[in-house]
Amino acid sequence: MSQSPSAPVSGAPSRRLGLIALVATLGGLLFGYDTGVINGALLPMSRELGLTEVTQGVVTSSLLFGAAAGAVTAGRVSDALGRRPTIIGLAVVFFLGAVLCAATPNVALLIVGRVLLGLAVGGASAVVPVFLAELAPYEIRGSLSGRNELMIVVGQLAALVVNAVIGTTLGHLEGVWRIMLSVAALPAVALFFGMLRMPESPRWLMAQGRFEEALAVLKTVRTEERAEAEVREIRELVHEEHEEKTGLGAVLGQKWLLRILLVGIAIGVFQQLTGINSIMYYGQVVLRDAGFAENAALVANIAPALIAVVGAFIALWMMERINRRTTMITGYTLTALCHVLIGLASVLVPAGPVKPYIMLVLIVAFVGSMQTFLNVATWVLLSEIFPLHMRAVGMGVSVFCMWIANALITLTFPSLLAAIGLTGSFFSFAAVNVLAALVMWRFLPETRGRSLEEVEDGVSSGELFAREHDDDGRHAPVHGHGARG
Repeated sequence: MSQSPSAPVSGAPSRRLGLIALVATLGGLLFGYDTGVINGALLPMSRELGLTEVTQGVVTSSLLFGAAAGAVTAGRVSDALGRRPTIIGLAVVFFLGAVLCAATPNVALLIVGRVLLGLAVGGASAVVPVFLAELAPYEIRGSLSGRNELMIVVGQLAALVVNAVIGTTLGHLEGVWRIMLSVAALPAVALFFGMLRMPESPRWLMAQGRFEEALAVLKTVRTEERAEAEVREIRELVHEEHEEKTGLGAVLGQKWLLRILLVGIAIGVFQQLTGINSIMYYGQVVLRDAGFAENAALVANIAPALIAVVGAFIALWMMERINRRTTMITGYTLTALCHVLIGLASVLVPAGPVKPYIMLVLIVAFVGSMQTFLNVATWVLLSEIFPLHMRAVGMGVSVFCMWIANALITLTFPSLLAAIGLTGSFFSFAAVNVLAALVMWRFLPETRGRSLEEVEDGVSSGELFAREHDDDGRHAPVHGHGARG
């Protein structure tokens, strides 16, 4: 395989990449806001609409079941129509869902609106990281595509800040939760008009045989020499894969493609089984159970979201400096430890004015560990581990499974909390995190420092699954084109 020049991208191409990432990750911002806003809107919504613990779970999780459907379909749509028009279409769905949720007269239409938002959230979660990974040069691919996760937590933080401000200043108004939900329409409009001015993914263009258009796009985000070299490199892969099938059946029939699909599913599902969204969706309820008053819990909710943003910045810095395997194994170990401490504190610390703050500190430590080591790394890995010819299938199935796991936990968490309390819930999460660390240690391949084409070679030939790292964390390069299948 020919090697492209590796001069770092800087100057105008770097600024152009930054602008593209900023606009595209408005989808991540909407993802974060629409999933996080329920945290503060749920209690006033429940009072007005008469929600029970079961219907609270249904309303909250309906977005997530919609997201599962959006994730599994959006990848195929983006393969057929392109990444850019798919994201533009998702912006429209974001807007329509926000308007319907804010104006709904009853629970049934609220659920419809939440499902619509879920379709957009799931679609954005599958398409935006791939769009960014396909535009990014390999040496900054992790930090660039990881910006989507940063925007997700910024969106969640924005939702909680908006909830706290609106809840404390306008909480006496009936329907205050409608105001909270309606704010999401604004970034949806910005995403729609912003993406109209953004380019298509050059790798998608080349998969369609549109090499001149792809070269023109690459020249705006690379030096001219590097852009031409990348086009030659990817053209070679496209030619080799022209006759390959990309459907799920073809993936299931090839040993190494099936293995990387199972790895992708594990990455997505274990991220949700950390229990992170028990805090992001039900944080006010959890903190109230820990001893905070309702309004105090609404404000205290901001602390985990704030540390999540700080952790995301640290994670972006780490992406090009620490191996993906090291990051993931460390993350699951730390979150398991935090879960054990939360469970012990809920039992051993006596009720009183101090207990809520001890619980809050431990919850902040859990969210910080999760965001620093797992969330960004999860989305970066999912965007880069699949070969181009199965990327839509691999990303779609993995994110579908992620959202189903998220939805099931969200649907059952209020009832679980009522049945076994904080102690049992977080001890259960701790056990799952230990299992996740072991799975990542055994099966996760290393992708840091490789181009998407090198990763593709390694996956298709099975070389990437060989032991590639020494005790000091270094890994061996993947050599050339391996035999496929």
